[in-house]
Amino acid sequence: MSEKKRNLNYPLVEATIGDTHAAMKAGQVTARGLVDAYRERISAYDQRGPSINSVVTVDDAAAGRADALDASFAESGKFSGPLHGMPILVKDNVETISMPTTQGTIGLADFRPTSNATVIDRLEAAGAIILGKTTLPDFATSWWAYSSLSGETRNPYALDRDPGGSSAGSGAAAAANFAMAAIGTDCGGSIRVPSSFDNLVGIRSTPGLISRKGAGTLVFFQDTIGPMTRTVADAARVFDTLVGYDPHDSLSMHYLTARAPATYMDSLDPNGLAGARIGLVTNALGSDEDPFAAPVNQVIRAAVEAIRAAGAKVIDLEIPDLLHHIDATSMYVNCSKYEINEFLMARPEAGVRSLQQMYEQKRYHPMLDLIDACIRGPEMPEYDPMYFRRLAAREEFARTVLNCMGNDSLDGLIFPSIQVVPPTREQLDTRVWTTLSFPTNTLIASQTWLPAATVPAGFSDDGLPIGLEIMVRPYAEPTLFRFAYAFEQATNHRRPPASTPEL
Repeated sequence: MSEKKRNLNYPLVEATIGDTHAAMKAGQVTARGLVDAYRERISAYDQRGPSINSVVTVDDAAAGRADALDASFAESGKFSGPLHGMPILVKDNVETISMPTTQGTIGLADFRPTSNATVIDRLEAAGAIILGKTTLPDFATSWWAYSSLSGETRNPYALDRDPGGSSAGSGAAAAANFAMAAIGTDCGGSIRVPSSFDNLVGIRSTPGLISRKGAGTLVFFQDTIGPMTRTVADAARVFDTLVGYDPHDSLSMHYLTARAPATYMDSLDPNGLAGARIGLVTNALGSDEDPFAAPVNQVIRAAVEAIRAAGAKVIDLEIPDLLHHIDATSMYVNCSKYEINEFLMARPEAGVRSLQQMYEQKRYHPMLDLIDACIRGPEMPEYDPMYFRRLAAREEFARTVLNCMGNDSLDGLIFPSIQVVPPTREQLDTRVWTTLSFPTNTLIASQTWLPAATVPAGFSDDGLPIGLEIMVRPYAEPTLFRFAYAFEQATNHRRPPASTPEL
């Protein structure tokens, strides 16, 4: 029986890691079968059909790695690791030896790294198969899917709408079932915005729990890497493989104080909201008079009632001076030009030495207004007095948020991941929002350096996905997974997009 025939007997759409491993043990599917089936889906729906345009490169070596894993399993009867045979797509600002790492920009179209990012090595050590790389805006500088290299990526739930960024391709691809899971990066919300827009689970850790070595950053203190998955359990499985100390990333010293559990899977309690005290941040909701925000508010209020029904006490509160704190702690203009230049200068083989060079040559997508803003930033962050003011403001913002939790003995805060529904391409093309004015609440966790997750909260009346953000105290990722899993199990809002059905 051919691999393709075996996969026709296996429900690939919405497959989970746990179920697929059980099917492997039962002889119903192989790693090579998964690779071939996902590649077939990418060809049918990403490159043709609805043309999602989320995958920029497919690794030709994936089939060979799958064959080797299948041979090892056939011989030993044991999996090589917790992600044995699982095809995973990776955002194309995470370095891979076997494929170019383009950062989403045409100027790096042919850049081949000389080493893998730490997270790639950890994924492969766990048995994962890196299936390919996904689209992103140039240097991850937007909430939206504009790239000078790959063009525009589409939202599989509404093809005229954006899938969110900057981990745009990872979000659209995971939602469309082009891989078992995807990897994104998150500075201000680049995992959580597309996860919200694409009906996914997206995890942002306390910065430093996961090494960023070999990945582009925009603000050193804020950036992290994380999973984008269809279920919380899959997010926890992938997260387990990513965390750990890395001497090549000085921020990973935070892992040494995190008291990380042996596995975050132990936190997955379907009754995990019972007895919890949760704060709904009411001034993180948009106006009910805003037609873009009103559908989000309706879904979030229903989610609050579901959380109460699951046994939690939900308390309405406001974060004092929230918009002021978000503005005062924004560090893109202070830091991002320097961060991009550091990445490029450390890689002379890339052929591009600075953001200024790419800016002058106009080798970036013209819709990326954040690049226009960052190019005016200092050569070194410390040259700008506002850099130190913003660092001090960050500490004040974090203190304010954590005191909101402490004053009411709260275990976490909730709010819509983004205040508005996924925007249409027409809205973005006419610049209804700029990157720095877009009403995304993901900045709250990013600019306080707190861990957060977005989970599917439901759909608007016209079928647009909406995400609920859960934010907890520093290093409280076990609590984060517990709440996210309990909410998921109580509500079951995940469903696949109609644009990419089972083949």
